[in-house]
Amino acid sequence: MQGGSRGFDTALTCISDRILNGRYVSGTRLPAERALAAELGVSRGAVREAIKVLQAQGIVTASVGAGHGTRISTTQGSAFGRMLRLHLALNSTSYDDLTDTRVVLERAAAEAAARHPDAVGLAEMRRLAGGMQGATDIAGFNDLDTAFHLAIAAMADNSLIRDLTIAIREAVAGRILEAEHRLDDWPGMRRRLLREHDEILGALEGGDGPGAADLCEHHIRRAHRVLLPALGDEGTA
Repeated sequence: MQGGSRGFDTALTCISDRILNGRYVSGTRLPAERALAAELGVSRGAVREAIKVLQAQGIVTASVGAGHGTRISTTQGSAFGRMLRLHLALNSTSYDDLTDTRVVLERAAAEAAARHPDAVGLAEMRRLAGGMQGATDIAGFNDLDTAFHLAIAAMADNSLIRDLTIAIREAVAGRILEAEHRLDDWPGMRRRLLREHDEILGALEGGDGPGAADLCEHHIRRAHRVLLPALGDEGTA
């Protein structure tokens, strides 16, 4: 029976290959650790470590109780965000790069959302925009702001755009919040963000995809220009 790194590699490769060849699809429940270890000829510890790695990557989720167990996951947003935060912390990517990537993603999301808007999605964005009008504390406003942009990505009906948008927002959320606390004129910044959110929502309600995309890009880049100096040398890699 293989143990150590060889057993771990065998278990990780096997599970990954089964996902790639379609044997394990989204929602599939993995065999119990003991059964999978016996099948692969590796230790239970090797299987457990392989599952932990896949869990950290957002590929599988584990829950306790009858009928739960370890299953192939369908949501990777949090795992992507964790990886991006680590790369940001290690200076292998930069706040500038993440902002450029966010612009590409949110332009695509806005255009797609405007092509097939739905009443539920638009109502949620109106609710969030209204909530921001009444939010006076920075952290509360920031949470609603993030939810507003994620609602656009959700209405785009593209799970990869949604998950990557979630990841980037999670990766930069702490730095954005820190920069907003350091701003000399947060009330002015808040008023500008509220106006720009209303403009984006108006374009989406009117089915103007290119207009919504342009407004999103202007909104993101303008906020970046204002917030980046507040981060000092921490904002770039």
